[in-house]
Amino acid sequence: MNPTFVERIQQGDSGSEDANSPRNVMNQFYFRPPFRVVKEEEDAFVESMLTTRIGEGFYPGGFVPSKNWPGTAPGEDGIANAMSPKYVNLAGIAEVHKPFPILWVRGNEDQIVSDLSMFDLGTLGKFGLVPGWPGNDVFPPQPMVTQTRKVLEKYRTNGGWFEELVVKDAGHSPHIERPDVVWPAMRDFLCNQVGREFV
Repeated sequence: MNPTFVERIQQGDSGSEDANSPRNVMNQFYFRPPFRVVKEEEDAFVESMLTTRIGEGFYPGGFVPSKNWPGTAPGEDGIANAMSPKYVNLAGIAEVHKPFPILWVRGNEDQIVSDLSMFDLGTLGKFGLVPGWPGNDVFPPQPMVTQTRKVLEKYRTNGGWFEELVVKDAGHSPHIERPDVVWPAMRDFLCNQVGREFV
């Protein structure tokens, strides 16, 4: 977790002077540059980001010392830790008794959820951005997309249905960046797979 980004949120930074300000992080990582929403929407998104509660039990979460690189491990509280494999394993979705259709939408240039995520210490270490990286054999980048696809393929093998929609020229927010692609796909999915029609 980028401590400067957390600090910028805590201080209510709505500007663009600091590279780690919420506005810059959103435009650099949530979206695929050079995409930007109109100024009014951008201000509203930043205002929403600044409502994030920071501190114990909230964002990003605590940590505990670890003898393994990078020297820390997920703690016992906080939203980021709630997504840690220390506490949750979503692979169980492949075993549900009454499967439901899944539309997996992702941007082809997502820097956050990726097999080489710029938010993953394994990737940052591999690129030399975090010192002391022990190598691929010990701490490889997490193959987030490959892992997700493998679970969903098992889900399909067990009787479920999924479709993977890879949106070109989009980052972490394809529904905002490419509504011309995502909205029709979601409408078709809801009509044809879920059975509910939204026009």
